[in-house]
Amino acid sequence: MEWRDEAVILGVRRHGEGSVIVEVMTPGHGRHMGLVRGGRSSRMRALLQPGNSVEVTWRARLDEHLGNFAIEADRLRAAMLMETPMALNGLQLIAAHMRLLPERDPHAALYRAALVILDNLDEPEKAARLVIRFELALLEELGFGLDLASCAATGETRDLVYVSPKTGRAVSRSAGAPWAEKMLVLPGFLAPVAVEGAPGLGQQIDAGFSLASYFLRRHVWEPRGIRPPDARAGFVAAIARMLGEMELPGKSG
Repeated sequence: MEWRDEAVILGVRRHGEGSVIVEVMTPGHGRHMGLVRGGRSSRMRALLQPGNSVEVTWRARLDEHLGNFAIEADRLRAAMLMETPMALNGLQLIAAHMRLLPERDPHAALYRAALVILDNLDEPEKAARLVIRFELALLEELGFGLDLASCAATGETRDLVYVSPKTGRAVSRSAGAPWAEKMLVLPGFLAPVAVEGAPGLGQQIDAGFSLASYFLRRHVWEPRGIRPPDARAGFVAAIARMLGEMELPGKSG
């Protein structure tokens, strides 16, 4: 059996004397692993780094086998991603999120979104918004998507400032006012219509991380008995330092 696809490298681990097992995410074949013979050679080390975009050819006798990868360079961004804590934690966070997906299950939209994030990890405001959207898209792909298009109570699309922690649906300011203390905050950049008097970007980003964290904990991390990836807290903290205005309550971790 054989296939060829584009991919981004998520991780590499040693195997035997000179080989490595490479974990990649592809648009057409999902998260996939393969053996690269000679992968520990000096020539291959720069290529086989997390964050690099590559072309992979996978070969195996049977579909259920680990198989072998032949890997060619496409875009080598790993060195750039190692330069700042924000970029390094962002890379590790995306890899951790991808590992929540079933192996070999295609998720082309998430793959494309991950590439956009990796190419923008030098811009804190943009990177933060992209990662929050990615986490919400991940929830959607796992079957736990939020409905932020209109108010759960009135059907209105304007002045949506809350999200119900029970249903994951947006709620307008007026409809949610009696239960405001129990509601999650919907950041303005996720609302379908611009919200008048929305808080500053730092507060919105913090609210976005808190929103995604709440539902990831509820539907993904806790049911699987796993902790949030350490890289997430590192990424959020790095974003806060770079923006200089974001406050990070404990719920964002």
